Formats: sequence, C-alpha cells, structure tokens
Amino acid sequence: MDVQQIAEGLWRWTARHPNAANWPDWGPPVPPDVGCAYYEAPDAVVLFDPLLPAGEEEEFLAYLDRDIDRLGLPVSILLTAAWHGRSALSLRERYGADDRIPDTVEALPIEGAAEEQVAYFVRPHCALVVAEIFVGDGKGGLALVPSPALTDRDALDRSLQAIAALPVARVLVSHGEPVLSNGGRAIELALG
Repeated sequence: MDVQQIAEGLWRWTARHPNAANWPDWGPPVPPDVGCAYYEAPDAVVLFDPLLPAGEEEEFLAYLDRDIDRLGLPVSILLTAAWHGRSALSLRERYGADDRIPDTVEALPIEGAAEEQVAYFVRPHCALVVAEIFVGDGKGGLALVPSPALTDRDALDRSLQAIAALPVARVLVSHGEPVLSNGGRAIELALG
C-alpha cells in the first residue's frame, strides 16, 4: 500500500487490484495497483473508488476509522465507473455510507459510451478524480484513453472540453502516476 497526502484533507492511496492479471488490453500498459482517493469535505468524508489493500485491511481501516471518528461526518462513496465498486460495498456497510455528492465536488459525466464514467472535480483542491479516460503516461503526464465502447466521439469531445475548461491543478488517476501540479496543462497535452 502506498499512501500519499496530496493536500490538507486530500489523500491518495494505491492498492493492488485482485483482477489486474485479467484486465483487457484497453490502452497503454498500466501497473496492477489502482489509485483511490480520500477527501475531507466540509460536510462529508468522501472515498473515491476505494479498494482496501490486501493483507493490510485492518491497519488501513484503523486509520480510516480514526479519521472518520475525528471528523464526525457522514461518509460518501463515489465511483468514477460502475466497475470500480472494489471495496465500496463493505465500506458502505461499515460506515453507513451513501453516494451523496458534497457541494464542493462537481460530477462531470464522460459521455460518448454507455458505460457511464464520471470524473469528479474537488473544487477546494482543484483536483480531478478520474477512472480510465486519463491514465498516467509513465512520463509525468497523462494519456487519453477513450473507451473501447465509444459510440459518439462528439459527445466525448464535449465532455473533455468541459473538463479542460476547469482550473485543474491535480489529476488523480486510477491507473498510473497522478499529476500533482499543472494538471490543466497535462490534460491539454493529452487532448493534443
């Protein structure tokens, strides 16, 4: 498990995905660890695409329990894609979590495919949390990875332009290394 504080109240952790060996070939090679995020909103603790790290679940949950108890806020679990359920069900049960989007988070649907990816923009941290539309490119930037199920490129392009218009400083990806500064520029370069 790798845990990284991105900013005050914003953390990213990675955990090995149990099915990484069976991932389809959908884009650039990506590591078997996936990114998850924790955000302390004014009215909720938000977990994005959470996956408990195998073999370290109890230690991880002890830290998470402490933070949730310290803040005394409800827990919200937000998924960037339906297939990112990962540990969401067990964490929903543990914390009585829901999927309410706090006022400081903006949901941005990634259109053009029926699979319904959603990017989330965490306004106070200018951080974009994404599923597979962007992945770390292995060189400190991002690669654009349109869905293999893409049916409407114009709709996708409109979604990407809405994202590109945001004041993004950080991009927290599910696959590969995040971009922790100049996120808007990294998006611009990925869009070509």
